[in-house]
Amino acid sequence: MSSQRQAVVKRLLSAFLPVYRLTIGRVVKKLFMLDLVTQTENFRHVKWLGQPLWQNTTDLWTIQEVIVDIRPALLIETGTYEGGSARFYASLMDLMDHGRVLTIDLSRRPEIDHPRVTFIPGSSTDGSVVARVHAEGAGTDGPVMVILDSDHRQAHVAAELEAYASLVTPGSYILVQDGIMDELLPALRKDTPGPVPAIRGFLESHPEFVEDKELSDRFLITSHPHGWLRRR
Repeated sequence: MSSQRQAVVKRLLSAFLPVYRLTIGRVVKKLFMLDLVTQTENFRHVKWLGQPLWQNTTDLWTIQEVIVDIRPALLIETGTYEGGSARFYASLMDLMDHGRVLTIDLSRRPEIDHPRVTFIPGSSTDGSVVARVHAEGAGTDGPVMVILDSDHRQAHVAAELEAYASLVTPGSYILVQDGIMDELLPALRKDTPGPVPAIRGFLESHPEFVEDKELSDRFLITSHPHGWLRRR
């Protein structure tokens, strides 16, 4: 293709794509995401080093970039499940030779044998668990990052945000996961409303945090819409 023809195509795309994204593109994106979630069983079989991860792979790429940029001395995760995500974060920290993971889950201790990972049993909103995490945070020298991935119902997410927001250091993030449940056929779920209204309520009362839209929209599709909250 000649350079002149390339320039014409580029101009046409620059004029068309913004209109497309504001109109039919929104429907196409949701249909594609619905197809992707159905095809992968909501990423149920995604693994890291053989351990179930249950994460959207495009979101994982964004997460690893943020972890490398922020270099958290402490990453707090709520919702361990089978431990794949905690191992993923710890593996990145191994490569950086920096950081540790606190991971919290109500149901059971996962099989995680990694020196950078500490498992805390209990509910992420239980007073004793919150107090223990705050004690760990107070003793941390360096950035603190939080990833919320446990009970996704609005009230629980709102309580987690209030419990852990103060631990996040300026310039670092809270990532609230799985807001897609509020946007993809929410009427078919029994656990909605979920994270998105909790995020909106939190941002209204916490001006020290702002949504990082560039991260939220990085790959056009995401399981965590509006989920990247940066502390100013």
